Amino acid sequence: MISQIDSGEATFLGVVQGLTEFLPVSSSGHLVAFQHLLGLRNPELLFDVVVHGGTLLAVLLVYGKDLWEVIKQTLLAAADMARERNVRAVWQNRPYFRLGVYLLIGSVPAAAAGLLLQEPLEAAFGSLASVGYMLLFTGAVLFGTRFRRVSGRDVEALQLRDSLLIGIAQSLALLPGISRSGITISTGLFCGLQRDLCARFSFLLSAPAIFGANLLQAYKAWGDMHTINEWPFLVGGLTALITGYVALRLLLRVVHKGQLHHFSYYCWAVGTLIIAVSWMGTNP
Repeated sequence: MISQIDSGEATFLGVVQGLTEFLPVSSSGHLVAFQHLLGLRNPELLFDVVVHGGTLLAVLLVYGKDLWEVIKQTLLAAADMARERNVRAVWQNRPYFRLGVYLLIGSVPAAAAGLLLQEPLEAAFGSLASVGYMLLFTGAVLFGTRFRRVSGRDVEALQLRDSLLIGIAQSLALLPGISRSGITISTGLFCGLQRDLCARFSFLLSAPAIFGANLLQAYKAWGDMHTINEWPFLVGGLTALITGYVALRLLLRVVHKGQLHHFSYYCWAVGTLIIAVSWMGTNP
């Protein structure tokens, strides 16, 4: 199947993906809505892979050092345990090793949901009305964060329960219209974690999730590689990278100031508009 996307549409969708992947307004929901508006009715799996790859690079640019520390301390922890066989001491003395374990545990719910519920999730991307309702839900979750206290637990006090709950929240974001960053950061705040830790854990958790989803979609779309015009895909991916980096830096400032709930009004407005448009489309 030849891609329907031209360079102008690729640029526009790359901006949409880059901004909404990190801002808590649901990138998948916006992509579904705009693809409907642009008349791109068929799944553009390969294009989704490219723009999500751009936003993954943005995460690596911001959190590359943290990911490197996780990898390095995990290897050092394995060496320590092989040499000393004192798991408790290694667990206490290697905070980034603990963080890596919690990130791994937090990745399990979304991975399981993606594999077990693949067909229902793909069907959800064809329903414009469901995107609107999920955006209303995202807005309600974000609004609830305004009532959370300023202080919270730091990375030293991160617990297994926290990673599981945030991981379950991330699995809900497989539905278009539920913001991955919004619901995971909000869940961390509801668990009583520090604001900055909530954001860091959320975006470090997003790296394997985006990478895994991209691998699955790339495998499904591999047969279409020879039918595409590479230029729009390159433009879309680069645009997603640049705008994603800017959006991620902006959101980190918003979370640090405790202003995440401000995005709830946008989600409610867009969700209501999408529901109205979907109803007009089915009831001419």
